Amino acid sequence: MRNTTRAIISNLSRRYPALKSCESSVEAEAEVLLRCFTDGGKLLVCGNGGSASDSEHIVGELMKTFMLDRPLDTSMCEKLRTAYPEHAEKMIANLQRAVPAISLVSETALMTAYTNDNSAEMAFAQQVLSYGRPGDMLLAITTSGNSVNVLNAARIARVTGVEVLGLTGESGGKIKSLSDVCICVPSSITYQIQEYHLPIYHCLCACVENELFGTDA
Repeated sequence: MRNTTRAIISNLSRRYPALKSCESSVEAEAEVLLRCFTDGGKLLVCGNGGSASDSEHIVGELMKTFMLDRPLDTSMCEKLRTAYPEHAEKMIANLQRAVPAISLVSETALMTAYTNDNSAEMAFAQQVLSYGRPGDMLLAITTSGNSVNVLNAARIARVTGVEVLGLTGESGGKIKSLSDVCICVPSSITYQIQEYHLPIYHCLCACVENELFGTDA
């Protein structure tokens, strides 16, 4: 891990002293995420309510520039210039390298159909079963640690070779035992847990971006 990436994690604790207790698990999740993306895997993210919004937020930060420029590599630029000379420069100027991530909460038609026809408790699990491949990661966000649909997604992840990252409150709940790495923030109050989750996942996104696209040591 780059020194500049470690500095991002240290800065999290300086800005939010209460999260000092989470520093080692944040670093562990950053390392696992980096391995996933470096090896060609993708990230699946799910949660309910505010955590559903967080799921979409995380994917948005990964799929486009967060803090660093992500210009297309030379090979892709040349392919675009060869295939579409009249459009290439605009495409090159506006497209960016992305970190592959999917928000499982965003499939409205699928989610509502599955809830109506089958079971709301399995709506995330069904998507993990379909999307998940060995080497992929599931980020399971649940403030209680006990959200049934999130737990079922984690259970399916584990039997399909998808590693599980947990993001939850101080008790850990049931998601902790289903996670390969779990970040348990120091609160049992829902809105406070959510307030802590935001700087943590921003930190994780910044770490991944710095490792994949940064130039400093």
